Amino acid sequence: MKLKTSEITLCGLFAALTAIMSQIAIPIQPIPINLATFSVFMCAGLIGSKLATISQLIYVFAGIVGLPVFSSFRGGLSVIAGPTGGYIVGYIAAAWITGKIIETYKPKFIVYSIAMLFGLTVCYALGTAWFMVVSGNNLIASLSMCVFPFIPGDICKIVGAAFLLKPVCKASKLNYSF
Repeated sequence: MKLKTSEITLCGLFAALTAIMSQIAIPIQPIPINLATFSVFMCAGLIGSKLATISQLIYVFAGIVGLPVFSSFRGGLSVIAGPTGGYIVGYIAAAWITGKIIETYKPKFIVYSIAMLFGLTVCYALGTAWFMVVSGNNLIASLSMCVFPFIPGDICKIVGAAFLLKPVCKASKLNYSF
């Protein structure tokens, strides 16, 4: 796969945006509330599934090698191996799924919203499965701690990103996804 310099730059910029948005957080336990998924959604809609996936791979790899890009300025493999790791890795899948759906259908608010909802669902599934492995909690306990409290905020992120995507895309001339 050969990428243009501008595409490599966009991937790096969106990886950095995810790192920044991860720091805008409410540090509750066991899973902090942050704006990283908002960044993932915007990335997928603005630069498409391929580049969005690469950007999130860069973000996760940067964190794994120790850069403090994860919530609360944490980094290292121990974060991925910990209770939040599945959600962080889920950003990669969420970027791909969200971008693919947006690329497949005519871009409009409902398509953006549905695409982001599917991406979020995959992120929740991966994160919750990993949380269950790490914590030893059952499905209901894990959902109660790691999903249900986050649904209202995540719906707000989806609505906000869906509203912003088209005007930001037009203003920035980023239309890789359509």
